[in-house]
Amino acid sequence: MTFLAIDIGNTRLKWAMYDAPRPGANLLGHGAEFLDHIESLAEGAWADLPQPGSMLGCVVAGDQLRRRAEEQIHERFDCAARWVVSSSAEAGIINGYDHPTRLGADRWVAMIGARHRMLREGPARPMVVVLIGTAVTVEAIDVNGRFLGGLILPGHGIMLKALESGTAGLHVPTGEVTDFPTNTSDALTSGGTYAIAGAVERMVEHVRKHCRAEPVRYMAGGAGWKMAPSMVSPFELVESLIMDGLLVIAQERMLAN
Repeated sequence: MTFLAIDIGNTRLKWAMYDAPRPGANLLGHGAEFLDHIESLAEGAWADLPQPGSMLGCVVAGDQLRRRAEEQIHERFDCAARWVVSSSAEAGIINGYDHPTRLGADRWVAMIGARHRMLREGPARPMVVVLIGTAVTVEAIDVNGRFLGGLILPGHGIMLKALESGTAGLHVPTGEVTDFPTNTSDALTSGGTYAIAGAVERMVEHVRKHCRAEPVRYMAGGAGWKMAPSMVSPFELVESLIMDGLLVIAQERMLAN
């Protein structure tokens, strides 16, 4: 039974089709569309895909974009559109947020995917899970799978727009990350990168102290490859972390029914 996984972020809709709703399923196709082009999916990227037996997605971009995606799903496929909502516990992760349902679905799903990956590769350990996108999130999870809390900070693009709008004369191209920037472009790029890296490293240290163990570290998101070289602690880049989490949740829910 084929399975369609969808992740609607702040900039793009990412999708992947698998041959089954389970971790390790074979990937049949995948792609991404900018949010302005969602209406082209049914007749474009999805036109030649097989009929999915089920679908599951997460969305952080709001109800209007979710409805636009659902229109494309119903136009092209004969399956119900189902979306993850963060809960008090699911698939090995316990939600420590003050209001569990207010935790972003992408963060929740990524943590589930990360824990499943960690347990597949070795024994349980604490984790730090980072998503680098339009916004950056940094999650702390203990050895038992309890989400301890996380950080949210602006991504590179938002930082640069804030500086351009609030500071005269900073309309410059993106530069390079260097130890000692000697031009404004490099200074802006390096400053934003090191600001994110510093927040991430602070969380790594918090987890070390709290859990008294070295955490497993995963990084995902469209700009993860830009950040990884600037990290002090090595992070494993996992491009499919949210899709992995959707596969885990889909299997867990099927087994529970």
